[in-house]
Amino acid sequence: MRRKLVLASNNAGKMRELQALISMLGFEIVPQGALGIPEVEETGASFVENALIKAYHAARHSGLPAIADDSGLEVNALGGAPGVYSARYAGPSASDDENIDKLLAALDGIEPGRRGARFRCVMALVRDADDADPIIAEGCWEGRIGQTRRGGGGFGYDPVFIVPETGLSAAELSPADKNRLSHRGQAASILADRLRDLLSN
Repeated sequence: MRRKLVLASNNAGKMRELQALISMLGFEIVPQGALGIPEVEETGASFVENALIKAYHAARHSGLPAIADDSGLEVNALGGAPGVYSARYAGPSASDDENIDKLLAALDGIEPGRRGARFRCVMALVRDADDADPIIAEGCWEGRIGQTRRGGGGFGYDPVFIVPETGLSAAELSPADKNRLSHRGQAASILADRLRDLLSN
């Protein structure tokens, strides 16, 4: 029987990507919403702190191992903003389009060579709510911010994040290519290696 992992998110895009990346290890990933687990306020000052807050919260409510990620966009010309506030850059209930609109307005007039940015992702896995040694994995995806939206895939800031290796936006990549290159794919790969080590012992 496949072992269950609770995903401390109700984000459908994250669910799809993590399911593809982690399920090959024999885990069934269940979104916390399917178990009636409410979202927790992200009060951490870093991606690591927020990922752990969410993972421990989901484990406490479910009694199951939990995985959480906290990720965001860091833009050089904005001093690393929006950073940990990426999902709520334009306000607590902001949509992806509203966040992108605010980002493009903040970068208005800044030439392409100064629009460097990166997606950063920290993933945390806790075995239970008292886990004193959580598994932490981090990924970083360098790129730049385009001047207009491109592509219909992905989610979040993907339509304006230009990938240097391809010249495409993250929203123009196939799901397989995005998983191979992305910050979340990198972190999930590291996490999967750690899980393999645990399962083989």
